[in-house]
Amino acid sequence: MTLLYDTLFNGLAIGSVLVLAALGLAVVFGLMGVINMAHGELMMLGAYSTFVVQNLCKNGPLEALFPIYILIAIPVAFLVSGLAGLLLEKTVIRRLYGRPLETLLATWGVSLILQQFVRSVSSAFFLGLLLTVALGLLAPRITPSAWWKQRWTPLLGTGSWLFAGGVGIALASALGEVRQLDQPWFSARNLDVTAPLWLRDSLDFGGVTMPTARLFILALTAIALIGVTWFLQKSVWGLRIRAVTQNRPMSDCLGIPTEKVDALTFLVGSGLAGVAGVAVTLLGSVGPNLGGNYIVDCFMVVVLGGVGKLLGTVVAALGIGVLSYVIGSGSLLLVWPAMPAGLNEVVTFFATTSMAKVMVFALVVVFLQFRPAGLFPPKGRLVEA
Repeated sequence: MTLLYDTLFNGLAIGSVLVLAALGLAVVFGLMGVINMAHGELMMLGAYSTFVVQNLCKNGPLEALFPIYILIAIPVAFLVSGLAGLLLEKTVIRRLYGRPLETLLATWGVSLILQQFVRSVSSAFFLGLLLTVALGLLAPRITPSAWWKQRWTPLLGTGSWLFAGGVGIALASALGEVRQLDQPWFSARNLDVTAPLWLRDSLDFGGVTMPTARLFILALTAIALIGVTWFLQKSVWGLRIRAVTQNRPMSDCLGIPTEKVDALTFLVGSGLAGVAGVAVTLLGSVGPNLGGNYIVDCFMVVVLGGVGKLLGTVVAALGIGVLSYVIGSGSLLLVWPAMPAGLNEVVTFFATTSMAKVMVFALVVVFLQFRPAGLFPPKGRLVEA
């Protein structure tokens, strides 16, 4: 029984990471219907933010904060990923609402850009990019408003971004002459994040060994769930998000700022992806391809749980996480050594991480044939939305 409990605990910890990863996608995809293929890369930005915070606290004047750097990294990752998501919404997604195929292709392209960004970014590149974005977004505010009310306004908008890009490239090229500013921050190799001492220990409860890092992930997931539930159910902006989700034209007529609601939804969903990135650093190394390991699972969780249903997201994520670990780790063979020979061969064949994902995906596909709306299908006006 001890082995069974230990297996279930480890599967629960993996599932809780999937809950965190899918929670942000449930907000963006479930509530807004936007297929954001860059969600995994937003997780990656959160993971790299944790790596940066760790390095800042490892040496120098912030060295005293190293024991709690992981707590500092959580809001930092939320802000970095949230602002990246907000920028994505304002520059790409806002023009593609109601066009899911175009949204999928655009965000997939953004995911590739972000992967290459972390491979190549240097101080010179970052400062040039920052100047480009700042000039592009501030152009309507620093130029006469009458210019933006003419027939040639679309050309002006395109021209302002081209001008901003030229200025940013010029700055990056000039700064690139300085060797210290031209060195990549991360490169293409995987990087390790060292957990604080208090997260490297373990607790024994009833013979079950529970690493504190995984207990921390469980606690972080619970806090995130409580926060998101309160935000959507009790806060003013949460009520506005739900209103826009159910009936956007009516919400607009009632004075709800739908554009601000869209931006806030993306900020919150992307920020949650960053928090998931913090949790992922406690389980393994950080690399440019980190997001690709989670994006398919995240969409599978959201669809299986029921689009827009947080409870369904939690149940589906925990179920998929536990099932993937139990099958992929081969623990089922140890827990049930006397299983029939035929079943033993099947379980042995799928007793790897990649093959376990194949089996879980196949089971989800079969389940959706009988219940296409997921575990908790939407009711009422949400079905029409």
